[in-house]
Amino acid sequence: MVFPVRTLIQRLSFAAAIVAGFLVAVPVAAQDLGIEVGARAPAVTVHSLDGKPVDLGQYIGKSPMLIEFWATWCPNCRELMPTLLEAEKKYGKRVKFVALAVAINQSPERVRRFLAAHPLPHDTFYDTEGKAAGAFDAPATSYVVVLDKTGKVVYTGLGGKQDLDAALKKAL
Repeated sequence: MVFPVRTLIQRLSFAAAIVAGFLVAVPVAAQDLGIEVGARAPAVTVHSLDGKPVDLGQYIGKSPMLIEFWATWCPNCRELMPTLLEAEKKYGKRVKFVALAVAINQSPERVRRFLAAHPLPHDTFYDTEGKAAGAFDAPATSYVVVLDKTGKVVYTGLGGKQDLDAALKKAL
């Protein structure tokens, strides 16, 4: 498969960040990495797990929103999952929850198999070309971005231990 140079660089940078995260097990505080808090969320196109394009712009600015960049193989994502599911149970009627599966060491088929075994209540899309990861400046998997109802970033966090309850209260 041939990728444009920018996409290849984004993928390599994202992969390097993931490797660095495994090598340096230092907790990262919220708002230290990623898209700037206060910025307007970018509207990018990702794909459904059956390959259809999905414009994230159709969700941004309609209601508060939580976006998680994750992978089936990510231990921090697994650690964060109970907190994420509890937050969705509590805020799911007022906040749109979206998972963006990164396109590193997994495929849409692998994500579908994972979700068949571990169903999630929120929409899961596939960041086929790394456009969303690049636009949101995602430093690694288990990266969470919370938007308010206007589409402004009110929280970013990374890792398996995040206070999503406090982050979502900022969005409401």
